[in-house]
Amino acid sequence: MQILIQNNGSFCKFAPIMLEKEIRFLKDWMLPVAMTTGAAIYLILHYVPSFSEDGYMTVARKVQPVLISIMLFLQLNVVAPSDLKFHRWHFELIAVQALLFAAFAFLATGIEDGGARILLECAMLCFICPTAAAAGVITSKIGGSLPGIMTYTVLADTLASLLIPLMIPMVHPDTALGFLPAFWAIIKRVCSILVLPCALAWFIRYVFPSLQRWLARFVGWAFYVWAFGLTFAISLATGALVGSHIGLLVVLGIAAVSMLCCIFQFWLGRRVAKHYGRSESITAGQALGQKNTGFIIWLGLNYMTPVTSVAGGLYAIWHNLVNSYELYLSRKQNN
Repeated sequence: MQILIQNNGSFCKFAPIMLEKEIRFLKDWMLPVAMTTGAAIYLILHYVPSFSEDGYMTVARKVQPVLISIMLFLQLNVVAPSDLKFHRWHFELIAVQALLFAAFAFLATGIEDGGARILLECAMLCFICPTAAAAGVITSKIGGSLPGIMTYTVLADTLASLLIPLMIPMVHPDTALGFLPAFWAIIKRVCSILVLPCALAWFIRYVFPSLQRWLARFVGWAFYVWAFGLTFAISLATGALVGSHIGLLVVLGIAAVSMLCCIFQFWLGRRVAKHYGRSESITAGQALGQKNTGFIIWLGLNYMTPVTSVAGGLYAIWHNLVNSYELYLSRKQNN
């Protein structure tokens, strides 16, 4: 009996340790797990005859923006309007985005339809795409500035709203894209994801300060909300890739272009802001490298060559792999 009690006591002490290790593993590898899960769910529903992906994909399209808004709302509860201050690197990166987008747009106008033009259009989308609303989650975890990246997100959304209606008709002259309709379509998308959560969070901050302080306790949940939304995002990206029906060489070309654009922007952001300090360098790398890939998919399908939407799905994979590696390095350094 004594041995049994001792064994049971040891087990009771050992069980929480096992559970703690499993939880820590899940937290450490949340992004790869979410990405793998999202791709697997779509592929199973699409290729297993007894299943259908239609219902799930409809839910994913509707739920993902809601999750992004919730995640953004949780973060903005700890960011006051006075925290959003402009830094020199904000305008340096905005200028880089605008110049690269314009350069690839001019190159695309001189090339006939075909694989090369598709790759140039993919590069255009990768450079003009605004910063992901979820970028603040990772930035905060790896030592960056949440207010800094929120400020850049507003600038990047403004840039996209102004440049896209001006430049895309030049690349696709037959596209019936007037400035005001395109501007309004982009603004509506930006407002639903960025402006409304921001307005609600700041309304609560100044009207119900006790509620704001209570909500601020849950800012850490934003990471898990984002991971859950990432599952849906990768499912949508996988669906865009499978549904494109394009050749293997074109897929490989788009994969290479989107990967190079991703790595280059993470590197360039850090490089540009390096002399402003480590925290600003991390923030700038995330601001330029982590993209709202759903925006790329939407823009490609509606206003560009539809196959270019695949670049958004592939970019989502690359920038989340970079984020996973940065989280790993941050944990290693902290330990």
